[in-house]
Amino acid sequence: MSIHMPAFATRDRFGLVGGHSTGEHFVVPLGRVLLALIFILSAPHLISGAATAQAQHHGVPLASLAVPLAGILALVGGLSVALGFHARIGASLLVVFLLPVTLFMHAFWSESNPANMQMQQIEFLKNMALLGASLIVAYFGAGPLSADSWRRRI
Repeated sequence: MSIHMPAFATRDRFGLVGGHSTGEHFVVPLGRVLLALIFILSAPHLISGAATAQAQHHGVPLASLAVPLAGILALVGGLSVALGFHARIGASLLVVFLLPVTLFMHAFWSESNPANMQMQQIEFLKNMALLGASLIVAYFGAGPLSADSWRRRI
């Protein structure tokens, strides 16, 4: 999958499409890093197993295995997206991470306390937004100023 560009669009040595200033293209890597940051920063907590008890409380099957595995998916996927190195694969790992985490850990519909329900709904919707952003990266790739764009030109 590649980004569909008009036939007249050209790329410079940084992988930037002609017609845009260099400053505008820093938005894409900034967006990648901001998306990935939540996954990278939460990974140590998951890998260490510190979140296992909470996952067990929410009914996650094989939580002692699933939680550290989720941490590895979050770390590898997050670093991949942040660096733009095999970003489509990394974003796909984030999708695999987000789907079960969102459904198991943020099942707001099963909360009886209205305050807990509202908090879990906010977390659920946040994860849905992260899922949407991950799907965009999985489809379009890393964009300019990424390891993927530099690899294609070598």
